Amino acid sequence: MKKRTLRCCLAMAALPSLLQAQEAVSDSLHTSLQEVEITATRATELTPVAHTNIGKEQLQKMNTGVDFPYLVATTPSVVTTSDAGAGVGYTSLRIRGTDGTRINVTTNGIPVNDAESHNVFWVNMPDIASSVKDIQIQRGAGTSTNGAGSFGASINLKTDKFNTRPYASLGASYGSFNTHKATISAGTGIMRDHWAVDLRLSKIGSDGYIERASTKLHSFYLQGAYYGNSTSIRLIAFGGKEQTYHAWNYATKEEMELYGRRYNSCGYMFTDDNGIAHYYDGQTDNYTQTNTQLLIDHSFTDNLDLNIGLHYTKGDGYYQEYKSNRKLKEYSLQPFFVDGEEIKKSDLVRKKAMDNHFGGAVFALTYKNDKVTAVAGGGANRYYGDHFGHVLWVKNYTGELRPDHEYYSNNGTKDDANIYLKAEYRPIECLNIYADAQYRHIAYRIDGNNDKWNDATDSHQQLAIDEKFNFFNPKAGVAWQINSGNRLFASVGVAHKEPTRNNYTDGKLHESPTAERLIDYELGYNFSSKLFTAGANIYFMDYKDQLVLTGELNEIGEPLAANIPSSYRAGIELTAALKLPCGFAWSANATFSHNRIKDFTEVLYDDDTYEKWEIRHNDTPIAFSPAVVANNTFSYEWRGIEAALQSQYVSKQYMSNYGIEEHVLDAYFVTNLRLAYSFKLKGVKNITVGATIYNIFNEEYENNGYAGSGYYTDGDGNRHRYNYAGYAAQAGINAIGSINIEL
Repeated sequence: MKKRTLRCCLAMAALPSLLQAQEAVSDSLHTSLQEVEITATRATELTPVAHTNIGKEQLQKMNTGVDFPYLVATTPSVVTTSDAGAGVGYTSLRIRGTDGTRINVTTNGIPVNDAESHNVFWVNMPDIASSVKDIQIQRGAGTSTNGAGSFGASINLKTDKFNTRPYASLGASYGSFNTHKATISAGTGIMRDHWAVDLRLSKIGSDGYIERASTKLHSFYLQGAYYGNSTSIRLIAFGGKEQTYHAWNYATKEEMELYGRRYNSCGYMFTDDNGIAHYYDGQTDNYTQTNTQLLIDHSFTDNLDLNIGLHYTKGDGYYQEYKSNRKLKEYSLQPFFVDGEEIKKSDLVRKKAMDNHFGGAVFALTYKNDKVTAVAGGGANRYYGDHFGHVLWVKNYTGELRPDHEYYSNNGTKDDANIYLKAEYRPIECLNIYADAQYRHIAYRIDGNNDKWNDATDSHQQLAIDEKFNFFNPKAGVAWQINSGNRLFASVGVAHKEPTRNNYTDGKLHESPTAERLIDYELGYNFSSKLFTAGANIYFMDYKDQLVLTGELNEIGEPLAANIPSSYRAGIELTAALKLPCGFAWSANATFSHNRIKDFTEVLYDDDTYEKWEIRHNDTPIAFSPAVVANNTFSYEWRGIEAALQSQYVSKQYMSNYGIEEHVLDAYFVTNLRLAYSFKLKGVKNITVGATIYNIFNEEYENNGYAGSGYYTDGDGNRHRYNYAGYAAQAGINAIGSINIEL
């Protein structure tokens, strides 16, 4: 405990490496013809929105194998998670406590979030960072954007611009848990004054820290472009193929005590007479996703630009799962007889599959002069997805089981259209007034039968959902450049969000979830000088009808997310950075927040009678929302040598909305060390060799999990509550080495 306290004090005393990222890119709403991309959804340095920009150089330094969320882990208010425990495979991030379903993600202005779950599965876009020019993360409601509602943050990726000269690069890395990555990139440069082609191929793999949590990832990026005097066209295709062994069950503290921190129960079949546990090898998630974009940019005059983006994403995948002692009727199978005994339950292997199509168009018309920047933009997209399940095998089954036996099938269709108008007006040089208004329409339909069994009807859950939403999202703000080194800004923004697929399929049969609303208030100050920068941003995010898990179950026994009337997130984000001519740099950020549900009713169920027990809570913490997140980085560069020491502290988090200690993720403090050396050889542009040591203090910690509660009644009629939780254990000290050769 004393060691942890000392480390935390050192981190807070040093507090810093993020403002370098904030200064790395200075964006503009104006679109360069030679960097064809939709930039209208981005904030500029004058926009009164809390945001961080991360440039390609910083990304390349860290991009040796871990997934995208871990490349942005040191930005303000970000917390990352990893099912496999080593940053490769199924990973995610939260910003200001909001999860991935509430973070809007776009690539070149084109929506990335899954239309139904609202999540971004980074495992389906492996190594996308190797083809990214820069990233902007907006916190809070942000500026109007395309796709899923920004309900806490948005992430905008811009893919690589062209190279004027031919190039090629080779990268490879290898480290702990057999984690490895190989990347090859090449480009033609500009041919015949107008044409360019770029290609990247990547392969990533890892055995994972958690047992059997292996990952196999393949990805590609291909772009062909034409650059004219006033018109540029770029055709991009990028995608990935993943196979990941399940590790999403996590482990209880008791299981970790018995079997070790790396224990993984996914795929468990049986334990033989010798005490050896056997697992199903096919317990994997498999998905292939291909994204295609056609980006067109035309400049009518020096002041007027038009950007158009057409897109289509094809996704196709499935996962297989071993299930023990399942009711056969839940899988549309008849009972069978063994030695005269009727068997109604058995072990089986099921396959749940998806076939998804997502396409549409986005546009932005930008006008700019000395005082005004105005953008009219929007988009229209359609999603069409099939969900279906097969039974592949049943233990000792004597009936007919076809290889394509289907036990559920349903279809989801979603139309999403928006239009926005935003403007920045500078009446005087030091003052910038910002206004932004968006109208968004959503029509969502689900038809068919679900995989969940309804005992009341003795059939699968029937889905007949037809919902429409119309949202108006206004935003306004002002920025005052007091002088060259001091800037103030303030803004208020409204955001709405429709329910996810799970909110419907796991909801009550005769009740529909309602949309959520956020009003986001931001007040910020930035200071900058040649050597030192600092900033503070105060925010208050006021939610109405936020959907949260209450502990209640629906009619088929699934956890229910319910709309709660009032909740909020309030906090302050602090940033600082120092860069000295001698090569030394220091940067830090810290978020201190208070995240609460004002009035909340928890529902528990009796183990035997299923009788409800309702418990009223006031001012209870919002799940997975740490009160403190802090990052600190020291770095030094000298004659091609670079060393960086990066630390992150995350305070304790509750894994439920009940505020009980049995559901807590303990605080953790993790430090990583990165070393690199760059040099040149004859005929080679640059060679960089490096090594990163993660968690150098060998901290035992978990960064994700689940929790719940129930109760039983004793013989005297007294109620006794019990609590349970599972934890995603993370790797101790581990390392990876890398080499990158630029030709």
